[in-house]
Amino acid sequence: MDSEDDPLLQDVWPEEEEEGTGDAFRGAQKSGPRAGAVGHCCWRRWTFPPGPPASGFWSTLGWAFTNPCCAGLVLFLGCSVPMALSAFMFLYYPPLDIDISYNAFEIRNHEASQRFDALALALKSQFGSWGRSRRDLADLTSETLQRLIAERLQQLHLGNRSRPARAPRAAPADEASQDPPVVAKKEPHQPSAPPPTATVANQSRARRGAASHWDYSRTYVSANTQTHAHWRIELIFLARGDAERNIFTSERLVTIHEIERKIMDHPGFREFCWKPHEVLKDLPLGSYSYCSPPSSLMTYFFPTERGGKIYYDGMGQDLADIRGSLELAMTHPEFYWYVDEGLSADNLKSSLLRSEILFGAPLPNYYSVDDRWEEQRAKFQSFVVTYVAMLAKQSTSKVQVLYGGTDLFDYEVRRTFNNDMLLAFISSSCIAALVYILTSCSVFLSFFGIASIGLSCLVALFLYHVVFGVQYLGILNGVAAFVIVGIGVDDVFVFINTYRQAAHLEDPQLRMIHTIQTAGKATFFTSLTTAAAYAANIFSQIPAVHDFGLFMSLIVSCCWLAVLVTMPAALGLWSLYLAPLESSCQASCHQRCGHFPGGGPAPGPAPYLDDDIPLLSVEEGPVSLELGDVTLVSVPPEGLQPSASRGGGRGQLLAQLQELLHHWALWSAVKSRWVVVGLFVSILILSLVFASRLRPASRAPLLFRPDTNIQVLLDLKYNLSAEGISCITCSGLFQEKPHSLQNNIRASLEKKRRGSGVPWAGRPEVLPQDSAGTVYISKAKAKGRPAIYRLSLNASLPAPWQAVSPGDGEVPSFQVYRAPFGDFTKKLTACMSTVGLLQAASPSRRWMLTTLACDARRGWRLDFSFYVAATEQQHTRKLYFAQSHRPPFHGRVCLAPPGCLLSSSPDGPTKGFFFVPSEKVPKARLSATFGFNPCVNTGCGKPAVRPLVDTGAMVFVVFGIVGINRTQQADNHVIGDPGSVVYDSSFDLFKEIGHLCRLCKAIAGNSELVKPGGAQCLPSGYSISSFLQMLHPECKELPEPNLLPGQLSHGAVGVKEGRVQWISMAFESTTYKGKASFQTYSDYLRWEGFLRQQLQTFPEGSALRRGFQTCEHWKQIFMEIIGVQSALYGLVLSLLICVAAVAVFTTHVLLLLPVLLSILGIVCLVVTIMYWSGWEMGAVEAISLSILVGSSVDYCVHLVEGYLLAGENLPPHQAEDAHSQRQWRTLEAVRHVGVAIVSSALTTVVATVPLFFCIIAPFAKFGKIVALNTGVSILYTLTVSTALLAIMAPGSFTRSRTSFLKALGAVLLAGALGLGACLALLRSGYKIPLPSGAAL
Repeated sequence: MDSEDDPLLQDVWPEEEEEGTGDAFRGAQKSGPRAGAVGHCCWRRWTFPPGPPASGFWSTLGWAFTNPCCAGLVLFLGCSVPMALSAFMFLYYPPLDIDISYNAFEIRNHEASQRFDALALALKSQFGSWGRSRRDLADLTSETLQRLIAERLQQLHLGNRSRPARAPRAAPADEASQDPPVVAKKEPHQPSAPPPTATVANQSRARRGAASHWDYSRTYVSANTQTHAHWRIELIFLARGDAERNIFTSERLVTIHEIERKIMDHPGFREFCWKPHEVLKDLPLGSYSYCSPPSSLMTYFFPTERGGKIYYDGMGQDLADIRGSLELAMTHPEFYWYVDEGLSADNLKSSLLRSEILFGAPLPNYYSVDDRWEEQRAKFQSFVVTYVAMLAKQSTSKVQVLYGGTDLFDYEVRRTFNNDMLLAFISSSCIAALVYILTSCSVFLSFFGIASIGLSCLVALFLYHVVFGVQYLGILNGVAAFVIVGIGVDDVFVFINTYRQAAHLEDPQLRMIHTIQTAGKATFFTSLTTAAAYAANIFSQIPAVHDFGLFMSLIVSCCWLAVLVTMPAALGLWSLYLAPLESSCQASCHQRCGHFPGGGPAPGPAPYLDDDIPLLSVEEGPVSLELGDVTLVSVPPEGLQPSASRGGGRGQLLAQLQELLHHWALWSAVKSRWVVVGLFVSILILSLVFASRLRPASRAPLLFRPDTNIQVLLDLKYNLSAEGISCITCSGLFQEKPHSLQNNIRASLEKKRRGSGVPWAGRPEVLPQDSAGTVYISKAKAKGRPAIYRLSLNASLPAPWQAVSPGDGEVPSFQVYRAPFGDFTKKLTACMSTVGLLQAASPSRRWMLTTLACDARRGWRLDFSFYVAATEQQHTRKLYFAQSHRPPFHGRVCLAPPGCLLSSSPDGPTKGFFFVPSEKVPKARLSATFGFNPCVNTGCGKPAVRPLVDTGAMVFVVFGIVGINRTQQADNHVIGDPGSVVYDSSFDLFKEIGHLCRLCKAIAGNSELVKPGGAQCLPSGYSISSFLQMLHPECKELPEPNLLPGQLSHGAVGVKEGRVQWISMAFESTTYKGKASFQTYSDYLRWEGFLRQQLQTFPEGSALRRGFQTCEHWKQIFMEIIGVQSALYGLVLSLLICVAAVAVFTTHVLLLLPVLLSILGIVCLVVTIMYWSGWEMGAVEAISLSILVGSSVDYCVHLVEGYLLAGENLPPHQAEDAHSQRQWRTLEAVRHVGVAIVSSALTTVVATVPLFFCIIAPFAKFGKIVALNTGVSILYTLTVSTALLAIMAPGSFTRSRTSFLKALGAVLLAGALGLGACLALLRSGYKIPLPSGAAL
C-alpha cells in the first residue's frame, strides 16, 4: 500500500530525493485529509499531501520560490546573468560572421571539395586570383613555359641552330624568376577582393564583380578618372507575353533601349561611369561626358548618325533594321555572349538579351585606383543601390527585367534576409498577444514567459560562440528566430497550467513543489527529444547544417532551463501580489463596460483551466464508463463550474475550449475508439505507400522564391556563360568602326538597279524618305445600299465620295510605304472593280484589299499597292481590313474588328490586320538611322562560329597536385583558413608529356563527356602547341578550344623556381549545371570511371597515376546528396533517442507503443502530404524531416504524463475494471493537459505562419513543414493517441522507482546489443555506410 500511496512528487525525480524525505512525506500524507476519507472514496475528495518535511531539497526549493525576496532575486539573476554573458561575449570576443552564402553548405572535407580547393589555391598562388583577372600573369607564365620548353628542346637536340634564336622572344630568365614575388606583391593590393561574407550565389560570381578583369595596371596613375573598369551592373531582359518568346521584336527592343537610357540618365551616372579612351572617337557620347554606353546589342540596334557617319553606340533614337543589325553583330564571336544557346544564323531568335553597365575607377578626387580604395568602393556601393528601386519597376508585359552584379546581388540578398527577419518580430508580437490571451490576460506572466525565451537565446548564443568556438551564423540559423518562440511557449503553458491546477493546495510551498516536479519533468523529456532531434544534425558534414543543429539544440536546452528557473519565481510573485491586483483591475473594467447576467458580481479570477481541477478534486459519485454512456462526463462542483456569471470575458474562451476537448476525447477514447484505430491503420498504410513514392529532387535547390529577381537570375546562370567570362569590349562601340551613311545608301541604290541580291536572303534596303505615302479613305452611301469605301493615294474627293469622319472605327487615312522599308515588308494590294455595278448608279466603283494579286477573273484589277508591317513595330498602330461576301463585295479598313465584320470567315488574303506608322508621332523627319540596314552594301559576311562560353560544367584534370593540407584548421567552415596545397614532387611535365597529350586527345574524343571544341589542354592560345609538337609525336594535332577573342583558356600550368610544378587540363563537359544533384551524380561517376580507366594505362611508377578530375559543380551536387543522406541518418538517430527517452519516461512498454505508433503515423502523413503537394526530397525537406520526430513526440508525451498522473489518484470504484480504468484515465489526461497542448500547438503554428511569406525559400519551406507537422501532431495526439491509450494502456500501472530502473536498464541493454551487433558486422567484413558517403 505504501508504494501505491507514493505521490507523483517522489517518483518522478528518484535520483534527487532522499529516503528520509520520502518517509516523512508519507507520514504527513497519512495524517492528512485522505486518512479521514474512509466513507468518501470518491476521486474528488482526494488532495495532495499537506507539505514536505521542514528540511530537504524540495522544501528549500519551494520556500525559495514562494518567498518574495528570493523569488525576486531569482528573477533578477535570470535576467541579469544572460545579459552579462552576452555583454562579455560582445566586448571580449570577435563578432560573429553572418554567412548567408550558398557556400556555407559546402562540405570542405569531402573529396570533391578538397580537390577543387587544392586547384583553386594553386591557381591563386600562381596567378593571384581564381577568376579571369589573371591575364598579365597568365601571359607571363605562358612565356615562362615557352622558355622552359625551348630549353628542353635544346637538351634533346631536336632543334637546328636557328631554333634557339626563338628563345629571346620569351620572357627573360630574371623576369620569369620573379613570377611568384610579383604574385605575392600584387595580391594584397587587389582592391576589390570580396570579403567572404559578401559571397552569396557562388564564389566565382563574387570574384568576378569584385576584381578587375582587364588589362590595366593596379598601380597606374592618370589625370583621367574612371578609366579602369572595376564594377558592373548586369541586366538580363527576358521575353514574355506571347508563345514565341523572341526578344528581337521592335516593341521589346525599344523597351530595352529606354531602360538603358534611363540608367545613363541617372543623376550620378557620370561620376561613376567607365570612361575608356576608345569612346573619345565617338562624337555623340560627348553629351554624356564620354561615358561608355552599356555593353549591349543596343549599340547595333540604335546607332547614331553624326556628320554623315553611323556610330554604333546605342545612343540613337530610332530603331535600325533588326535583321540587318543582327547579321552585322553575328559576324563577331563576341555576339553570342549576349544571347541564349538557341540562336543561330538560321534561327535569329533569342529568349533573352544580356547587357552590362560598367563603372570605372579611380573616382573623381582620387589619385589612383589604390588611393583609399575602400572609400571608393563604399561610395560606389552607396550609389549603385539607388538603381534597385528604379530597375524593379521596369518590367512590362512583354519584357521582364532582371538586374544583378556582385554589389547589387549582395545588396538584394542582404535586404531579403533582413526583411525576412523582420517577420520574426511580427511573429513574436502575435505570439505575445496570444500568450496574453491564453494566460487569462496576465501581463506579468506573459512578459516573463516571453522574456525567459528571449534571454535563453542570449545564453545559447554565448555557448555557441564562446564555449563551442563557432565563429559563424548561417542562413539556417535565422529559422531559430521563428521556431524557438513557439517551442518555448510550450514549456511556459505547461508550468502555468500545472500551477493553476494545483490551486486546491493551500500551502504555497507544496503547490510550488508540485508545479516544479510535474511540469519540470514533463517539459524536460519533451525538450530533450526536441533538442536531440536538432542535435542529430550536428553529425552532418555540411557546416551550415551542423551549425544549425548545434545552435537549435542549445537554444531548446537553454529555453527549458530558463523557463524552469524563471517561471516558478514569476508564478510565486504573481500569486502573492499580481493575481489579486489583476483580478480587481479586470473586474473594474467589466463593471465599467457593462453588467453581467443575473446582476451577479463581476467575475473573479478567470478560471484558466480551473475546470481541469476535477483531476485533483472530485466530489460526485462514481460514474459508469460503459461504451456510449454520455454521463461519464465529470461535472465539477458548483463553485468550480464555469457559468455565464463567472466565465464571462477572459475565462469563457478557455472554458469552452476545455469543454470541447472533453467531448472530443469522449468521442475518440470511448465511443469511437475502434473506428479511430481503424482509420489510423488505413491512413498509415496509404501513407507508407505514398511516402515511398517521394523522389529525390529533380532540379537545383531553390534559395529564394521562384518569381523573385535574384532566384530567376540564379536559374538563368545555368543557361548563360560562366561568371568568369566578361565581355566589356563586345559591343558595337568597340567592334565596329564608324560607317559612312551615304556610301551605304548609294551602294544599295546601285545594287537595286543592277537587281543583285544580298547574301542574307535579300533583305529590303533603306530608301529615301519620299518612299512614304498616305492612303486616303472616303465613302459613298445611297439609300438602301451599304456604304462603299474608296481607297486612294490622292486626297481629292470627286463626287459622290465624301470624307470619312473619325469615330465608330472609321479610318480617314493611314501612313504606308510604297516600297519595302525596315520591317514594313508585308505587301497589300488595293484592287478596284466596276463589274456588277450600274454605270448610272452611285458609286460606280468598289475597292478591296488583299495580300495576293488581284483576281482578274472576278473583274478586279490593280489600282496601287503599299507596304505595311505584319507585327507591331516602334511607333505603329494596328488596323483591320476585310471584304464583304455579299454584293457588292466591297472592302473596308477600320480601327477595331466590330467595324470590319463584313465577313464571318477566318483571316485570309482578304481579311486580317496590319501595322502602319502611327500618326500620333510628331511629323518631324525620321532620322537617317530609322530602319537602317548595315548589310545592304556587300553583305555583312558569314556568321562567326559560336565560341565556348562555359555554359556546361568545366571539368579539370589535374596532375602534380596531391591534395590540400588543412591540419591547422579547427573548423570545417568555408570562411575559415583554406589550408595549403600539397604538391607532387615526382611530377615531371617533360617526362610525361607524351602520356598527357594522349590523355587529352582521349578525353576530348569522348563526346559523351566533352562538348565539341571544349578541350583546353594548355593555357594561353596555340603558340605553346607548336612547341609541344617537337617534344613528342603524341602532341601533334592537339585539340584546340574555340574561345572568345582574348578569352583566357581554363587550362593552367604552375611554374615555380624554373620548373613546371603542376598542370591542369580543362574540358567543357556536356553536364548541364541546372540538373538536379542526384541526376548529375551519374555524370560525376562517368568522369571518374573514364579517367581512372585511362590512368591505369600509364606505367606503374608514373606520377600521372595520382592525377584526378575536379569541378566546382561537383562540390555543389555533393552538398545536396550528402545533405539529404545526413538528414535521413539524423531522422533515424533522433528516432532512436526519442524511443529511449520515452521508454525511460513512461517506464512501460504499453505506454511506449502508443507514442511510437503516433509518431510513425505523423511522420508518414506529413511525408505523404509533401508528396501530394508536388514536393521532392531535397536538402531542405530532408533537414526538416530530421526534426519531425522530436517535435512530434511532445504532445504525446504530455498526454502520457496526464495519464500517469491520473493513475496516481485513481478512484477506488475504478480499481476493479481495467477497461474502465484506461478510459477514465485517458479522459482525465485530456482534461488535464488538453488546453495546454492545444495552446502550445496554436502558438507554434502562429510562430511559423510568418515563415510562409519569407522570400528565402528554405525559410518558407521549413515553416510550412513545421506548421504541417504541428497540426498533424496535435490532431493525432487528440485522436489516435487517446484511442490507443484507451485500448492498450495499462489500467492500474503507476510509475515507481523500480519501473524507472527497469526501463533504464532495458534501454541500456538495447543500446549495448545494438553496439555489439555493429561490431560483429564490422568484424565479419560488412561495411556500414556513413552520412558522409564513406563506409565504417
